[in-house]
Amino acid sequence: MMNSAQSVYLRLFLFFVLITAVPLLAQPPKLEDMGNDAPRVFLDCNRCDRGFLNQDVTFVNFVRDRNDAQVHVLVTVQRTGSDGWEYTLDFMGQHEFDGMNDRLKYFSVSSDSDDEIRHGFSRMLKIGLMRFIAQTPLAQSIVISQKYTSKRAPSKVTDKWKNWLFRVSLRTYFQGQQSTNELFLGGAFSANRITDNWKIRLSMNGDYKEDVFDTGDEEITDISRRYRWNSVMVKSLGQHWSAGGYTRIFSSTYDNKDLEVFVSPAIEYNLLPYSESTRRELRFLYRVGPSYVKYGAPTIFDKSNETLIEEELSVNYETKQPWGTVEMELEGSHYFHDLSKHRVRLVGEFVLRVFRGLSLDFVGSVTRIRDQLALPMGGASAEEILLRRRELATSYRYNGSLRLSYTFGSIYSNVVNPRFGG
Repeated sequence: MMNSAQSVYLRLFLFFVLITAVPLLAQPPKLEDMGNDAPRVFLDCNRCDRGFLNQDVTFVNFVRDRNDAQVHVLVTVQRTGSDGWEYTLDFMGQHEFDGMNDRLKYFSVSSDSDDEIRHGFSRMLKIGLMRFIAQTPLAQSIVISQKYTSKRAPSKVTDKWKNWLFRVSLRTYFQGQQSTNELFLGGAFSANRITDNWKIRLSMNGDYKEDVFDTGDEEITDISRRYRWNSVMVKSLGQHWSAGGYTRIFSSTYDNKDLEVFVSPAIEYNLLPYSESTRRELRFLYRVGPSYVKYGAPTIFDKSNETLIEEELSVNYETKQPWGTVEMELEGSHYFHDLSKHRVRLVGEFVLRVFRGLSLDFVGSVTRIRDQLALPMGGASAEEILLRRRELATSYRYNGSLRLSYTFGSIYSNVVNPRFGG
């Protein structure tokens, strides 16, 4: 039997064991020990820095197929009036999170660096994922902090530029060898103002290209020039209607146009509300207006200049869904003085996830051409044909690309290993 002193020592020992063990038992499990409890997330984004996100968002498991995910994050991107980007993040719960859906937005500005953008996007992604994390044991390990606090109400923003954004750019390149030399000069200017009620885009650009070829017997110099002024003004008329107009001033040696001036009022109807444009839209755009053209050389119709009236109707459909993306545009135009002078163009892009791991990407266009009024009477020389310096007569154009890919193996895509650049 224990004496009184031994009994006291035993009680003290058990007390110290108890107060030491209880905090250890009460500690939440570590993140690295809860990999199976971390939500599986499919990030459906073409403009995201996936390597950075894999390293920065460590409390979820990123998977490579949406069917394996508990959370599908569909990211759509649109250009903003400040020449930045609007990222719309749609969080769609699947399986045990079915019915849990949210939408958040992140905005960048033109002055943001790539690093600032990826950190800002990552912060918004983390905020959106918290609702799902809260339904898992990982919620015990999450700590939420606020960067700064302020009791003042947000002040009204004063913009001395009145929403106008300007950009000027100059570019050049040159190259050569013993028998050839090439010089290119180009520049551009743009001024944009975009608000909820108005959209104004003004742009001017031009380029000069000179090629010199030394055949040994003679030296051939080929020069091409192109200048363009474009403007678009659009007034919002509710969630479905818009009205405005276009102007264009154009000059191109390739197109045999010394000067073209085009003015056109336009109206657009969106069958779906403009507020849904990040996910889907079906727009009908109609415009009609006169143009004056002065040709560089007499045309095949023996015209040195003429005034034309052109009419155009286009239909645009876009949808971005968890199963893929579809973009279609059908455009038709004609001249009023001769309805046989017309053009019809169909452009499409399909990105479809057929089933787990299998995806199909198709991009293509086809154009029926019956309106080449500016073709020069004398045709194009052999040099111009070979160097593609003149537009050639044709009744159609087409292009397309198709990619079918199948991926299989591990569903997880969390690991980043930058060694050897891959």
